[in-house]
Amino acid sequence: MPLPHHNGVQIDHTTQRYPYCIVWTPIPCLTWLFPIIGHMGIATTSGVIRDFAGPYFVSEDNMAFGNPAKYWQLNVDKVMSRKGQHPKQTWDLAVYDASEEYKTRMHNLCCDNCHSHCAMALNLMEYDGSKSWNMVKLCFLMLIHGRYVSACGFIKTWLPFLIMMGIMITLIVVFM
Repeated sequence: MPLPHHNGVQIDHTTQRYPYCIVWTPIPCLTWLFPIIGHMGIATTSGVIRDFAGPYFVSEDNMAFGNPAKYWQLNVDKVMSRKGQHPKQTWDLAVYDASEEYKTRMHNLCCDNCHSHCAMALNLMEYDGSKSWNMVKLCFLMLIHGRYVSACGFIKTWLPFLIMMGIMITLIVVFM
């Protein structure tokens, strides 16, 4: 069922439409050990998700590690409109320009990755009056502001971590 959205459009989990959102999904193995680390994408005004999925590749509506588990709604009113453009046009153009740039880049897990792609789009649109968006800032803001799409999204994120911690604690207790 579509959810109301403060930008006058709807988020729809069943069709995977997240207008004006940063979306996040766990990365197998990596998120199991560090549950705040995952794969990120940014959606257009119509909700189409773009994500830097690998070297020289930005996917559209097919996130590299599966459907979003979390989303963070952003406010189009905080977009710094380019001369003569409506904020919606600026948003879509920024997502497009960041995606085109990242189609020319090598993927680097630590320095230039999916989070950087989203940060570039936010910097291009000067979201919230800022040009200092980066992957670390987005990681923590997603942790604070992100909402799980469902209980399954929460379980998909945290259950593997809890199982891994349980195994590690058991092994420590057994061998100490």
